[in-house]
Amino acid sequence: MTHDFHKFWLRITAVVIASFAPIMFLGSMVSTSAPLQFTVDLLGLPLDGLPRYGDPASRFLAAIMGGLLLGWGATIWCLQAWVYDAAPDGVRRSVVTALCLWFALDSAGSILSGHASNVLFNIGILLMAVGPMWRPAQVTA
Repeated sequence: MTHDFHKFWLRITAVVIASFAPIMFLGSMVSTSAPLQFTVDLLGLPLDGLPRYGDPASRFLAAIMGGLLLGWGATIWCLQAWVYDAAPDGVRRSVVTALCLWFALDSAGSILSGHASNVLFNIGILLMAVGPMWRPAQVTA
């Protein structure tokens, strides 16, 4: 992979992460929480309407998570735009490390909360977000 392809993939990673932000934000309001209810149901297979989403504490946490996900996605976008050229391997390693830490804690929490099926979704998101960044870019002459 080239540096240009890694920069392109960092934009994909940023969009993948930030794409969850609107769903979380909509979940902060009762009238627009259906997309988050479906997401929670899907990630906690089987599709049976459980766990039920919507209490005030969950809506508050959804608002916080929406902001965090949008901020994390924006951070990765900015790293590829403003930092990558100066420190490509540092940016790559930072993003891969952050994604692996997210995967480990999110997956452990999913298992401990009785929703082990979410680990399968996490694997897909991890592979999509990291993509070719597992390995350093090739230096071209």
